[in-house]
Amino acid sequence: MAFLELSKVRKQFSNVAAPAVQDFNLSVERGEFVSFLGPSGCGKTTTLRMIAGFEHPTVGKIVINGKEVTGVAANKRKIGMVFQSYALFPNMTVADNIGFGLRVAKRPKAEIEPRVQEMLKLIHLEDKAKRYPAQLSGGQQQRVALARALAIKPELLLLDEPLSALDAKIRVSLRNEIRAIQRQTGVTAIYVTHDQEEAMSLSDRIVVMSEGRMEQVGTPFEIYNFPQTQFVASFVGTLNRMQARVADPSAGALEVEGQPLTAARAVEANRGETIAIALRPEMIHLAKGTEGVEMNHLNGAVEETTFLGSIVRTRVRLRDSVISFDTFNNPNLALPQRGEMLSVVFPREAILLLKGPSAAQESAV
Repeated sequence: MAFLELSKVRKQFSNVAAPAVQDFNLSVERGEFVSFLGPSGCGKTTTLRMIAGFEHPTVGKIVINGKEVTGVAANKRKIGMVFQSYALFPNMTVADNIGFGLRVAKRPKAEIEPRVQEMLKLIHLEDKAKRYPAQLSGGQQQRVALARALAIKPELLLLDEPLSALDAKIRVSLRNEIRAIQRQTGVTAIYVTHDQEEAMSLSDRIVVMSEGRMEQVGTPFEIYNFPQTQFVASFVGTLNRMQARVADPSAGALEVEGQPLTAARAVEANRGETIAIALRPEMIHLAKGTEGVEMNHLNGAVEETTFLGSIVRTRVRLRDSVISFDTFNNPNLALPQRGEMLSVVFPREAILLLKGPSAAQESAV
């Protein structure tokens, strides 16, 4: 049995027509780090709050470590929670904040003090024990909040967008610390974020959510390279999306604005139908005249070239569609000029065959 199980969980608020979360099924193994990823309003925080016990499912069951906790109060679930706002007590020192949960649980002083020192060492703030939250940076305050959540030795650690209030450089540093601490302690963690890079860098698995539904569950590698729906493909990473006409379903033969393409597998559509396909920019490169017959070609005119530091992104217009491709920067790089006609190539495996609502439908949501 998995350590955490959510079975057919649904949450319906009385003043809202659409459910906040629907048909949510997930199994999480002990020690796993799982992120809920999606835009604002997709249901990820509501799901986290149901796991924590701050909200109760309208329908469904939640099991932690073999015990059903669906109707159990939050303070009876052995859960540590880290919030976006830190939620530290301003009138308490760092050490007192860390030991707060242990004092509430009426643990003996002889147990609290060593545990607080252990947590201070874990977050590398031993010299800040007597300071108050206002005397700390945002990153330090969030580390104290993490230590406080871990001090009680929770069975499950829940983190609700804990880095969103910090600047970009601190976020990168602190997310690496969070992952290192989670691995060191072995605690099972559920992390809520709208930041795809954060989810990709931290997680063993990612649950991509949209409008209360689970769109896809998988490792970061699977989510990025093999998106199963148009929403996942567009939300995770940069993507070129196009409409393609099916020329031969069994052979994976397609046409984009009259230019032939071949996918790596058969297409689940009828001849003449239009389907959505996608290409990642990093899978495309300029034709050199030495590519084999297995490579796909598209011809178009350069619309824009953008310098992005380590990469240069070039936009190419076919006719109605525009695709982008990335080239690693180097001092000797010859940049394509605006209006220049060129041919780009990519392997058959680069074509993603997408399911789900059309781009027009998606943009209307």
